[in-house]
Amino acid sequence: MNPRRQKRLAVVVGIVLLVSGAIGLMLYALNENIDLFYTPSEIIDGKPGAAIPPVGQRLRIGGMVVEGSVSRDRQSLAVSFDLVDVDVNKAVTVKYAGILPDLFREGQGIVATGVLVEQSTIEAHEVLAKHDEEYMPPELAEKMKGIKHVKPTEAGY
Repeated sequence: MNPRRQKRLAVVVGIVLLVSGAIGLMLYALNENIDLFYTPSEIIDGKPGAAIPPVGQRLRIGGMVVEGSVSRDRQSLAVSFDLVDVDVNKAVTVKYAGILPDLFREGQGIVATGVLVEQSTIEAHEVLAKHDEEYMPPELAEKMKGIKHVKPTEAGY
């Protein structure tokens, strides 16, 4: 092989190695930041066709806060509560140290992000409360009382 082709081959191989190394590093970084979404029954039973999530896995869980399950520590901001989904016999305990959202209450849907510390216990670092889709601020509701809503098909759009 002539020297000119050897140089070109070396440059191409070098570029391929650099690009594959960069892609490998990006995939590794993204893998560390993936939070999979689970429901309480999926954490206990596992997702269909998949294994139960291992202890230590970062995840996101969504469900309804069980009535009467919220317990607050009087000395700190620590709070714990149980979450259920469709199968109310399978509850997962969420422990959180921080200020809960204003919309958080028992019987309300929430989404928590955290780490699975035991098979049915999650140490959350973020709790988000879901709100009613039909919510409207009181001021806007007052203004909207006299306005008739016209569907786009009726208005000719």
